[in-house]
Amino acid sequence: MSEAGIDSASAVRPGEALDLERLVPFLRERIDGLEGEPELSQFPSGYSNLTYLLRFGERELVLRRPPFGRTPKSGHDMHREYGVLRALRPAFPYCPEALVESDDLSILGAPFYVMERLSGIIVRHDLPPGLELGPEGVRALFDRVVEVHAELHAVDWRAAGLDGFGRPEGYVPRQIAGWSERYRQARTPDVPDFAEVIGWLEKHQPPESGRAAVIHNDFRLDNLVLDPADPLRVIGVLDWEMATIGDPLMDLGASLAYWVERDDPPALQALRLMPTHLHGAPTRAEVVAHYAACSGLDPGPFAFYLCYGLFRLAGITQQIYYRSFHGQTGDARFRRLGLVVGALEQTARRVMAEAGS
Repeated sequence: MSEAGIDSASAVRPGEALDLERLVPFLRERIDGLEGEPELSQFPSGYSNLTYLLRFGERELVLRRPPFGRTPKSGHDMHREYGVLRALRPAFPYCPEALVESDDLSILGAPFYVMERLSGIIVRHDLPPGLELGPEGVRALFDRVVEVHAELHAVDWRAAGLDGFGRPEGYVPRQIAGWSERYRQARTPDVPDFAEVIGWLEKHQPPESGRAAVIHNDFRLDNLVLDPADPLRVIGVLDWEMATIGDPLMDLGASLAYWVERDDPPALQALRLMPTHLHGAPTRAEVVAHYAACSGLDPGPFAFYLCYGLFRLAGITQQIYYRSFHGQTGDARFRRLGLVVGALEQTARRVMAEAGS
């Protein structure tokens, strides 16, 4: 297929450069085979942690660090992200190989970690040029996404050494309370207060289920790497910064917040980040059914989990928009995110209305 389908890095954005004079000696001491002068570029997508490509000849490494400016207290924990990759990789081989981490602020001014690059296709808003799947291929691709998600939830997290990585007991009420507080703290005067949505979620929380799994908390197509030789084969899962141990149906709800169907209203179409509008793509209901078949879990009435996912996505988006609103980042992509938050509130209210009281 076209090289345009391979995820690529570009020039580093102004104000987001790395100090190579401090970084490179640190890496050479800890990673074998780093020959020649380093080349630094930056992956332009993503709204949270900053991701860079470091090329030493034919060797390619990826560095992750928190964004500049104000960040949520626990939202950009490099040690945690590095740790989950190291622990999970033997049981879930889609994880990139994490190589080294550091919390020495004298190097980059922030904690960071470095991993091997997984080079492949990353599908974002639309299929890349040259990737023609047709309805059957589109369905197969999204079915595979759901299947890998279920594979993650099936990992024995205790055997992987992740006992203590999260607190599965009380996970649902803790998430509702936590995201409510984070949204209130990050709210700017030009976005809705979400009071009705928060009240509905508090009222409709399901009873404690006892379910517990490794959950990614941002599992969607553009965080997956596809094999260039077989684009229906997933070879990697990226962006583990929000992973924890919790209820897998909450993870599925978080993923479905990004799932925009071809018949959804214009406000929701404007939020689409994946080509879920194509002929052949499963609906949200079909995703839930396929996940249930793969995982053996009974999803029950799913409106609560979807509404939670929409509210949580609004909270994440608002935290990013807060930085733009207050001039803490010059990234032009962030300037209209307040409109996204408003659209997510409208969508959540529609889910609530369809579910009834």
